[in-house]
Amino acid sequence: MNEMNRKPLKPEQKPAAKLPQMRIRPMAPILPPSNIQGNALIVVIAIMAFLACLTLGAVSMVRATASTWQSQISREITIQIKPEEGLDMNAALNKARNLALSFVGTREGTIMDEAATARLLEPWLGAGLDLSELPVPRLVIITIDETNPPDFAAMRAMLKAEIPQAFLDDHRTWVDRLVSMAHTTVMIGLGVLILVFSAMVLTVVFATRGALSGNRHIVEVLHFVGAESSFVAREFQKHFLKISLKGSGAGSALAAGVFLAAGFWQSRSLATPQSDQASALFGSFSVGMEGYLGIFATMMVIALLTTITARVTVIRTIDDIDRVRSDPSKSEGV
Repeated sequence: MNEMNRKPLKPEQKPAAKLPQMRIRPMAPILPPSNIQGNALIVVIAIMAFLACLTLGAVSMVRATASTWQSQISREITIQIKPEEGLDMNAALNKARNLALSFVGTREGTIMDEAATARLLEPWLGAGLDLSELPVPRLVIITIDETNPPDFAAMRAMLKAEIPQAFLDDHRTWVDRLVSMAHTTVMIGLGVLILVFSAMVLTVVFATRGALSGNRHIVEVLHFVGAESSFVAREFQKHFLKISLKGSGAGSALAAGVFLAAGFWQSRSLATPQSDQASALFGSFSVGMEGYLGIFATMMVIALLTTITARVTVIRTIDDIDRVRSDPSKSEGV
């Protein structure tokens, strides 16, 4: 019955059009994503991160090189035999090697032939030396066990009794000097690193405060409309965390690229005077996994430092605003 009473729709009558679905416009960031202060802060952080990572890598490289020098010297001893008239040098060299290898704590012995001895003297006396015409001592290199070294005093006494022309050099004096030099170098490097980090801390703090001073009005507006201090501080620290990660990441990546480029140059220029001198002084330019982990840690420390500085500065700014609102006479100091 109801269906019969229902009137059919007229052709001109159409169902009402549905309203378009409401869309919520995404919220814009409270702080502008990029401005002059932010870009300047990125550059400052990148420069300080580059210097800090470069110093850290250099200290790590010098320490590793000094450790390698010390290890190479401390695991070898040298027997020096001076030539004398009537001395059978080859027999004396073999006898000295066999006497040294009879002691517990020695591993192997190598007699330096005349060609190797001439190469050692070539930088001072030139090429084409005839060692038979010069009273040049001959050497026997003995490799020892660093964890269980032999009795050097007993070995020296036996060599002196069997071969009067032999002299044992255990490099103890050189090892002590090298250890002292290595410790001094590392301490100087750590001192430079501390100075660089201190300068970096001060620079980042003042640069962050300067960038925040340009956005003080945003803090004031947010605080006046009722935003909580924790919300305002969180928004600012997110913004400055992004800035610090960009700057410290760029500086750290540049420092790592410098070490990679130096290592690549060293590997491509082997057996050249420049590479040999650099290798003798600095060793390998590779900082190793520990060095790169230190560079990454430096980047994270810089980012964390900048974020904490931003948060503390925002909270202090809000406290200053509340102090001025409670006592307007204090506005001169803000």
